[in-house]
Amino acid sequence: MLSNLGVLMAGKIPVMINYATGAIENSIYAQEKCSFKTILTSKKLLEKLNLSPIDGMIFLEDLAQDIKIFEKVSALFKSKKSVENLIKSVHNGSEDDTAVILFTSGSEKEPKAVQLTHKNIFHNVDNLPKVIDLDPEHVFLANLPLFHVFGLTANFWLPITLGCSIVTYPNPLDFKIICGLLKQYQVTLMAGTPSFYYGYLKKSQPGDFESIKFALSGADTLPTQIYEGFLEKHNLKVYDAYGTTETSPAIAINSPREHKVGSVGKPIPGVEVKIINLETEEEQPVNQTGKILVKGDMVMKGYLGDLEETSLHIHRGWYDTGDMGYLDEDGFLWHKGRLKRFVKVGGEMISLVKVEEVLNKYLPEEVVCCVVDVPNPTKGADVVAAVTTGEIDKKKILKLMSKELPSIAIPKEFYVLEDIPVMGSGKVNFREVETICRRIQKEK
Repeated sequence: MLSNLGVLMAGKIPVMINYATGAIENSIYAQEKCSFKTILTSKKLLEKLNLSPIDGMIFLEDLAQDIKIFEKVSALFKSKKSVENLIKSVHNGSEDDTAVILFTSGSEKEPKAVQLTHKNIFHNVDNLPKVIDLDPEHVFLANLPLFHVFGLTANFWLPITLGCSIVTYPNPLDFKIICGLLKQYQVTLMAGTPSFYYGYLKKSQPGDFESIKFALSGADTLPTQIYEGFLEKHNLKVYDAYGTTETSPAIAINSPREHKVGSVGKPIPGVEVKIINLETEEEQPVNQTGKILVKGDMVMKGYLGDLEETSLHIHRGWYDTGDMGYLDEDGFLWHKGRLKRFVKVGGEMISLVKVEEVLNKYLPEEVVCCVVDVPNPTKGADVVAAVTTGEIDKKKILKLMSKELPSIAIPKEFYVLEDIPVMGSGKVNFREVETICRRIQKEK
């Protein structure tokens, strides 16, 4: 967090590198993509990851030793300024200047370098408190990686500009420890992904979440069983939201004031949402699924060094999310999955997210799943495949699923993995899952 502030104060643009998956490869990729050399990192981190440093790395431990006493005294006085003055000292240029470069998750294809401006980030910081009751008295849990926009905004810029206390912890996968931190520090606001909340639900004890006033879920749609699990075990509502890296990230959010379970909430102030027909590109009526387009000051400047991808995604100010969903009669947005998470089977478009939702209903409590499409080895065409973390009664579950889904949507292949690969953000790494399934299929 301090490094980010320091880089901006120095008039530079921070580029956030994913160290959770392929740290060295991601570092080299970022250096080449963004044309920089210097990487700020920590010796302790490299030791933990068992990695050797590469050219360009500078260590925070060394920098800390070089700070002079008069610099510390000067910083102490600056720290006593108001939040507004501190923000001005971080950046006093144009609001359209790039504030950070982040990389898309790469769960489906090569990561793209997203340029977010000060205006983009401020849109979220300014408008989220209008939807959620936020004030300086809140205690934020910050355990999401800052190399993803969800963590950068919800764990860093939002609490820092509000002047809140922040309890930091570097690994969201240490479920039991984090549940203890919530109780120890009386955390009032936390954000996470469905896979993280699943872990917290399993490892928590009654009373761990007693201080939480608002729990936010993002990155993927929150499964009903996780929502109901928290309600039953902790009497806590986990509010689902929707956003993208390219939108800084918030687009829509549920709140205590306006909430529909299963939806991703209403668009936040200053955000326009429209649903268009995939074929005609005409705007869809309410309750009709189509592609989600959004507009507002939170939409990125563009992809660095990739005018073609930028122009494919932004048309006349509208950002094409590549997601499917619909708006209901009350203005709530319902997310139905990535367009790339639809597969054509027998001439029909099948939502893999819908198949996941139905499958999840009938799985044992300790088993999690995801659904992908894989080539049929005999027919060549893609088929729906279910991936679970444990053995299941396939015959029984398929019979139950057939009551809710057409036959072409019923999984034809089943794979059991000890763990389903996830990105550092907590999203399922579908590219990796599909690769593993194809490899298993070849070995059969």
